Amino acid sequence: MTFGKIMSHRMAYGRRIALALRAVVAGSVVLAGAASAQQQAPAAKPPAATKPAAAKPSAAPAVPSPGGTAQPTLVGRYGDWGAYTASPGGKKVCFALSKPVNSSTVPPNRPRDPAYMFVSTRPAEKVKDEVSVIFGYGLKPNSDANIQVAGGNYAMNTLSDGAWVKNAAEEPKLVETMRKGQDLTVKGTSAKGTVSTDVYSLKGLSLALDKVGQECR
Repeated sequence: MTFGKIMSHRMAYGRRIALALRAVVAGSVVLAGAASAQQQAPAAKPPAATKPAAAKPSAAPAVPSPGGTAQPTLVGRYGDWGAYTASPGGKKVCFALSKPVNSSTVPPNRPRDPAYMFVSTRPAEKVKDEVSVIFGYGLKPNSDANIQVAGGNYAMNTLSDGAWVKNAAEEPKLVETMRKGQDLTVKGTSAKGTVSTDVYSLKGLSLALDKVGQECR
């Protein structure tokens, strides 16, 4: 298999995983935040009764599940990163996930969906610590995205609204740098020419990846 075909297969599979995870994780992150807020909020006094109302069942928002498998499970929260496990397609996947702590666009204030960074491990595919980004908008075709961390630059191949490290051989160095860093910057260009800059905190990433490694040995 040629290098081009290897990269195409890697991106295609990574794309399927990222889409499945994004669909379920978006709900999981929201639910986790809501649960935390509920725990911290003081108990509200019940309002004075006026007229009895029909009771409605209290149900949490349904979180979609890829391929009918179980929802992702949050197995640890460390700083600005969460460690999760999931089984899209029946194959166990473990990943660390975070959202940007700061985002900007040029031109400014352009609308976009939530952005995420994943560092995924897939034992069935013998993939460890694969870095991917969901940008929240369709990327410019045939353009590269870019990760900047600790003075280094890492080009990323793009497909639709996702990006993966172009040179897989650089990934171990990138992840090791991320473990030791404070933050990183991801830049991309949308199909309409909007340039986005997202800053991700790396606080807690090292512990999150240790947990991911324990869950997906």
